[in-house]
Amino acid sequence: MLNTAMRIDAHEQSWPLDKPFRIARGSRTEARVVVVTVTNGQYTGRGEAVPIARYGQTVESVLAQIESMKSEKSLDRQKIQQLLPAGAARNALDCASWDLEAKISGKRAWELANIPIVPEVETSFTISLDTPEKMAAAAGPAAFAQHYGVPRILKLKLGGDDVDLARVEAVREAAPAARLLIDANESWSPEHFREVAPLLGQFGVELIEQPFPADADEVLETLDHPVPVCADESCHTSADLPRLTNRYEVINVKLDKTGGLTEALLLIERARESGFKLLIGCMVCTSLGIAPARLLASGADYVDLDGPLLLAGDRHHGLSYQNGRIGIPSRELWG
Repeated sequence: MLNTAMRIDAHEQSWPLDKPFRIARGSRTEARVVVVTVTNGQYTGRGEAVPIARYGQTVESVLAQIESMKSEKSLDRQKIQQLLPAGAARNALDCASWDLEAKISGKRAWELANIPIVPEVETSFTISLDTPEKMAAAAGPAAFAQHYGVPRILKLKLGGDDVDLARVEAVREAAPAARLLIDANESWSPEHFREVAPLLGQFGVELIEQPFPADADEVLETLDHPVPVCADESCHTSADLPRLTNRYEVINVKLDKTGGLTEALLLIERARESGFKLLIGCMVCTSLGIAPARLLASGADYVDLDGPLLLAGDRHHGLSYQNGRIGIPSRELWG
């Protein structure tokens, strides 16, 4: 395990989106990320994270957290877990530390983590919240002509209003062969769930992600689940799992929530032991932010790592996206 004196640097980057991205909480036109580098004098590791406003994070607060770590004479990943809370700052620093250790050792990060890697994994592609007509147009084969090939799995952002079913139906008509997942981003009421969830099966929906606010999801213990329900905002780290057992069938593992790869590996192990299925997710970010999560995707039930595809451009040595599948990160990118 890495335990050495390191120089830490961090800065903000802004990446324009290919088109505006909208969920139930709002819309954006750029991805603002924080990039961390850690250097031991010979090798440099990199990590990327996305400050999440939903959890009270800003670029400034994340940079301040990272700045506070510069006074430490030496760091290893376990110390990073102890000194920083789960979130974007810890994610960037933790993943940079994994990258640095991989470079020092000459091994790949998945070898260090002792986890299997497969050459390709299939990812979903996210359809932004909009009118049924616009979501159908975004989901149709013509919309992907300049992307990575028509995806076989679509993830639809829904809004908790009376148009949700029409959105799903319109996308199903536009993409009759696609597998469908939906993400409500905490926008549903129990009444909306009771009305909509039983009808989703006719459109082949496989998963409902975070229908209720994280602080009001106990209602899931009293509702039927005609479609499996996935915890996103309700699940950050392994400490959250006990209260989720009777509410969710699936958990969404995002490194910006776990605070990096180190805790994500623990969360996945504990989640499997508890009987949960796994979705490996992401924020809107570049391939540098996706690369550590790509390591986790080999054994996942669902993969939603399409962040770079939502950008107008990606990093040099970015991940390969072909026909809905993601390749292995190059050494030049990460790990």
